[in-house]
Parts: sequence; structure tokens; C-alpha cells
Amino acid sequence: MATATPTQPAAHERLYRSLRGRIMLGELPPGRALTLRGLAAEHRVSMTPAREAVRRLVAEGALTLSGSGRVTTPELSVERLEELATLRALIEPELAARALPRAHLALIDRLAAINAGIGDAAQNHDAVGYMRSNLEFHRTLYLRAQAPAMLAVLETIWLQLGPTMRAVYQRMRRNEPPRHHRMILAALRAGDEPGLRLAVRADVSQGLRHLMPAEPPR
Repeated sequence: MATATPTQPAAHERLYRSLRGRIMLGELPPGRALTLRGLAAEHRVSMTPAREAVRRLVAEGALTLSGSGRVTTPELSVERLEELATLRALIEPELAARALPRAHLALIDRLAAINAGIGDAAQNHDAVGYMRSNLEFHRTLYLRAQAPAMLAVLETIWLQLGPTMRAVYQRMRRNEPPRHHRMILAALRAGDEPGLRLAVRADVSQGLRHLMPAEPPR
């Protein structure tokens, strides 16, 4: 007869992955309060796996835990946004450059197809679909870098930015993919590492500029 103990890690892992994905795609807005009881009921698990999933997400910066025990999605200060923007601008061009020697034609065709999907999501004003396809575009390329530690760090940055990025995409109302993606694809086809680094850095910088509050008029 099976005991309940072996099922606990599986329940915790399912909840962790589900909640992590929702946060990364911005399905939860900044500052959304979560409760262990609510998460457990929604995912039909006990309090123990809910508590463990939240603990892991707090450690990754995907959730914040106040001194009173209140759990929320992150509301990022300007200073924190600037820090995360700097990290992305450092890490992502390096991952792209490391991926370049392994960027065969089939991979480039795959990236072009994903980019077309970003365009479809933009035309449909589907913010979550846009974010999902945009992350898939970058992750598909960076996986070829074979640098799992760097990619893991980058994913924690994407996690922290997810709720804020969703709010920005909804305001922007884009109708096409990011224009720097075409530059990334062109640099990959040409085997142009400096051009690839520049295109990725420009893509990241442009996206994150929209996160910063506008300066007051002088």
C-alpha cells in the first residue's frame, strides 16, 4: 500500500512549476497577494507542498515575503529594474555569442518561426502569448550556448521581471515582433558575433527602457 509521503515531492514540484510559469509570463500582476491556503485549494494539494513551492519561489526572487509573512508578486523599484536590466545586458549577449558556433540552419529557421508567432500574438494583442513566444525565442537560442549556470541565473531575472513586463506589454499595444529580432536572425545567418552581441543588447535594452518611469518634464 502506497503512503502519502512519496506523493508530496511530486505535488510540490507540480505547484512550483505551474506558479513559476505563471509568474514568468506575467499572468499575476505586480503586488498580487497569495496565500498558502488559497494556493493549496487551487491546486488541490495540502499545505506542505504549497509552503515548499512558495519557499523556493521566494528564494528565486519570484515572490516576496514580508516580515509579517505576507506573500506577494514583486513590485520592483527603479533601482531594482536598473540592476536587472544591467544583468540582462551583460548575460544575454554572452549567451548568444556562445550559441553562435552551434547555430545551424535548422535552429535559425526555428527561431524565425517563433518570431512569426510573436508577430501573431502582437496583432492579436495577446500579452501572455507575446511574452511566451518572446521568451521561447531567447531561450531556444541560449540553450545552444551550453552554459546552464548562466541560463539559470538569467531565468531568475526573467522571473522577477515577469509581472512588470506583462503590464508594460499591455500598455505598448505592439503590432509586430521586436525589430531587433530581425537583426539577431541576420547576424546568426552571417555568423557575425559582434553584430549578434549588438543586436541582443539593443533588443534587451529597448524592452527594458519601457519599464522605467518617464522623467518629469523640466
